[in-house]
Amino acid sequence: MVATEPTPEILAAFEAAKGFMPVKEGLALYAAAAGAAELGLPLLEVGTYCGRSTILLADVARAAGTVAVTVDHHRGSEEQQPGWEYHDASVVDPEVGVMDTLPTFRRTLRKAGLEDHVIAVVGRSPQVAKVWAGQLGFVFVDGGHTDEHATADYEGWAPKVAPGGTLVIHDVFPNPEDGGQAPYRIYLRAIGSGDFEEVSVTDSLRVLRRLSPS
Repeated sequence: MVATEPTPEILAAFEAAKGFMPVKEGLALYAAAAGAAELGLPLLEVGTYCGRSTILLADVARAAGTVAVTVDHHRGSEEQQPGWEYHDASVVDPEVGVMDTLPTFRRTLRKAGLEDHVIAVVGRSPQVAKVWAGQLGFVFVDGGHTDEHATADYEGWAPKVAPGGTLVIHDVFPNPEDGGQAPYRIYLRAIGSGDFEEVSVTDSLRVLRRLSPS
């Protein structure tokens, strides 16, 4: 059985990594991944950025004897582009003038000693989902926050969650004043489909379990 909390060393690596997920949500993500890892299937996240949450999933994968897969084009989501609130000029490639978070992500994993437990897929989520044939024990949706991107992530990956597996959606804000509504809408869609039941709520993190076919 995988521990449901990270060690102090892993938590410290998570906190030191560039990214936006608060510790409380990170701990909930870790616990959800640990439970899902008992299925023995890969753990997948959509939206890598610089690897903050990847550290947690990779540590769970290491303990469970499986692998964490992380999917991102590494050019940044909408709100991370120049002129927007979450832009970070330090991850802009000076040669081509666009964001490239891949080098930072790789350094993050190396510092945490977790490179061997992660498969990094560089590409756009819908394209990767189309060629992914197997089932997944865990899917964490934390990619683009427009309706177009969130919907594509949900439609591409939710069907690949195995019965008893876990779907986690980040940045779910029922109140429009707190944040964008696209993740909230795919959360409602998941619940409304009858395929998933809610397991836990931690701030903006929603943990759902895929029901077994009747």
